[in-house]
Amino acid sequence: MSISHYIKEIGRGKDGARSLTRVQSADLFGQVLDGTVTDFEVGAFCLAMRIKGETPQEMAGFLDATQARLIKIPTQGRTAVVLPSYNGARKLPVLTPLLALLLAREGLPVVVHGQATETPRISSQQVFAALSIPTQEVIEVIATGSVQFVPTALLCPGLQRLLDVRRLVGLRNSAHSLVKLMNPCDSPAVVVSSYTHPEYAVSMTDTFRLMQATALLLRGTEGEPVADPRRTPAMDAFIDGEVTRVQEPQSGSLVSVPGLPGADASSTAAWIQAVLAGQEPVPTPIARQVAHIVHLSVQTRKTT
Repeated sequence: MSISHYIKEIGRGKDGARSLTRVQSADLFGQVLDGTVTDFEVGAFCLAMRIKGETPQEMAGFLDATQARLIKIPTQGRTAVVLPSYNGARKLPVLTPLLALLLAREGLPVVVHGQATETPRISSQQVFAALSIPTQEVIEVIATGSVQFVPTALLCPGLQRLLDVRRLVGLRNSAHSLVKLMNPCDSPAVVVSSYTHPEYAVSMTDTFRLMQATALLLRGTEGEPVADPRRTPAMDAFIDGEVTRVQEPQSGSLVSVPGLPGADASSTAAWIQAVLAGQEPVPTPIARQVAHIVHLSVQTRKTT
C-alpha cells in the first residue's frame, strides 16, 4: 500500500495544503503505524503535517487508527487517570510522578505512559525508578490506588517508532500531539493533558470536543501534565466533550517554592518522598489539580 496520494494533498505547503477527512486520516495513520509504507513516505508525512498542522478531524482520525491498534490496559471497569509523560524536565523537577502518587493516595488507578523523546531531559521513568516503581514489562490490570508506568512500546510499537523519528530529523510530529490525547485503557478514563503554547490549547480543545473525551487540560510544566508548583495555571475540564473552566489562572509573578529540588532524578525522588510523608507541603497548584481530577473522576463514574 502507499500514502503518496495523501501526501500530495497535505504536502502542498502551508497555504496550498488540503485537509483530509477523518476516515482518510485514519487510513493514512494506520498504514504508518503498521509499517507498511516506506521510510521516505513516513518522513514526508511528518514534515508535511509539521508545516500544515493537524485539523481536529485529522487528529480524530489519527486517534481512531491508534485506538484500533493499542494493546489496552485492563481496568475492570474502574475509571483510571491517564498521565501522558513525554517531555521530561530540563530546568524544573519533573513532578508528574508526584501527581500520580497523590492521585493514587486518593484511591484512583493511575496510568502514566511515555518514553523519553529528548535525551538531555530527565524523564518520569527515571524518577519512578528512583522511587522503586518499576517500568511495566507486560500489560497488566491496573488496581485501585496504584500507579503504573507503561512504556509506549508496550501499548503500540508503531507509535513508538513514529515518536523516534524525532531523534533522526530533530522535529516533533503528529505522534507527539496524539500521545497527549489518547486513552490507552479499555474503559473510559480521565486523560490529563497539557500544552506548551496557547495555540495548542485551541486545537486540543477542539479535538477533545470532537472525540467526546473526558479530560483535564492545562498549561503544564515544561510540557508535562502537572501544574507548575510556582503558579496555578488555568484548567479546563471535559466530560463527554463538554468543556468547563474549573480553575482560573493565578495572576502575578512566579513565586519561589521553598525546598523545591533540582531537576535530577534522585533529588526529585527524595523530595517527592518527603512530600508524601508530610515533611514538605504539597505545592498549592498541584493540590488544586489533584482536587479537580478527583472531582472529574467522580463525575465520570456517575455518567458511565
